[in-house]
Amino acid sequence: MPELDRRDDVFVLDLGDTENRFHPDWIASVGAALDEVEKAEGPRALVTAATGKFYSNGLDLDWLFAHADRHRDYVVSVHELLARMLALPVVTVAALQGHAFAAGAMFSLAHDFRVMRADRGFWCLPEADIDIPFTPGMSALIQSRLTPQTAHEAMTTARRYGGHDALAAAVVDRAVDEDAVRRTAVEIARSQAGKAGPTLGTIKARMYAPALAALRDRDDPLG
Repeated sequence: MPELDRRDDVFVLDLGDTENRFHPDWIASVGAALDEVEKAEGPRALVTAATGKFYSNGLDLDWLFAHADRHRDYVVSVHELLARMLALPVVTVAALQGHAFAAGAMFSLAHDFRVMRADRGFWCLPEADIDIPFTPGMSALIQSRLTPQTAHEAMTTARRYGGHDALAAAVVDRAVDEDAVRRTAVEIARSQAGKAGPTLGTIKARMYAPALAALRDRDDPLG
């Protein structure tokens, strides 16, 4: 399960050492960590990271298929987490040491910055290949954070971007060696810790107002 640690002005949220799928308990744990970060005072920033092969492999489809009657509520909870990260009033950095797929890739896009391992691991939106359409909220998030050309390619072709390709397409901000992923993310976060506060939250809320509105639409979250 996710664990939160603080290193001076930088909170580091380790998402786990498995596939780190969006099980309801996992979502709740990440939400509780974001509560702690948001309630803290003074300069602060957040890095999310993971251990092992995956940063996050997205939705917990096994749980979802076993609880089909809770599909709508589950999607709402995923949307809420994505919106929460997108509008968090601190600078956020995703340290992608491994694969980021589907909702895991979207979760990384909800961060302000992304650092990816250059030599191994993929960032991918596989929905076109697995016959699961993006919700309106997910589509809005992706299109708000990627260039139109990259969003189109990523969403319609399910391309798997390695670190260098992801950097060239501006999916990520840095592509570095494996042992530098988390360290680089922490350095970026530390340099921006002084930005934390209501003004940053307002800037993000206004900048991403359409995406946040789509993600927070409880009346028709599935489209």
